[in-house]
Amino acid sequence: MLELVKLLRPRQWIKNGFVFAPLLFTGRYTDRTSVLETLYAFIVFCIASSAVYVLNDIRDIEADKLHPKKSKTRPLAAGTVSKKSAIVTLIGLALALIALVIRSPELFPSVGAYIVLNIAYSLYLKHQPVLDIFTIAAGFVLRIVAGASALSVPLSVWMFVTGFSLALYLAAMKRLSEIKETGTESRRVLEMYTPELMEKFTLIAAISSLIFYSLFTLTTRPELIATIPIVLFGIMRYWYVAEHLKGGESPTDALSRDWQLILTAIAWLIVVIWGIQPA
Repeated sequence: MLELVKLLRPRQWIKNGFVFAPLLFTGRYTDRTSVLETLYAFIVFCIASSAVYVLNDIRDIEADKLHPKKSKTRPLAAGTVSKKSAIVTLIGLALALIALVIRSPELFPSVGAYIVLNIAYSLYLKHQPVLDIFTIAAGFVLRIVAGASALSVPLSVWMFVTGFSLALYLAAMKRLSEIKETGTESRRVLEMYTPELMEKFTLIAAISSLIFYSLFTLTTRPELIATIPIVLFGIMRYWYVAEHLKGGESPTDALSRDWQLILTAIAWLIVVIWGIQPA
């Protein structure tokens, strides 16, 4: 049972926290209905992302067996969960997802696009340089879109470009860490990258994230100017964790294990909640 739970990768659900961005920045976090609708969207994306992870693990069993880390941590590659059990789990997740989306059809465009995008990623896009990291980033943006759809509010342009840039930074850092830690044998697309190129991609995305976020606060939310140095510290600290503590391959592991990143996230959240008055 525990191995089946690991197959769903619940630790990765923290990525679905992007769903809460519209709730936070619209100031509707004190409205019970808005909170419940956003939580519902979060649950939907947790099921959708788990279904995607199971599908990818089924397809990548042989490749994962060659990976020094995945061969031990992925249940299918490690042999602790059978392929048949994984397929049955995938079918169950798909049925649950359909039932949940039928209840909230406004989530269908974002969830549907997320599923299609990840199937395309699994079949083809993950082997295409540059397209692979943009696909990962697009998945994060679709979570933000789902959060806006759950509240029936338009997606902010600033939230879109900032969220996409930040997600691109995380995706580029993931690839950079993979190259440095495991080489190019574990993932075909890594053969078409170099550490120097990925460092440039990561730097571009990091600077873009900071610039867009700063412009957003200066032009739209001046009460959040105090969060700019917090965001800058978070970007730099994450790079340090990835570079020196070997934590860039999994953003969720880095965030959950580094106490400075945890405090940074908490401090940013407190300042944002304090600064934005509920609508």
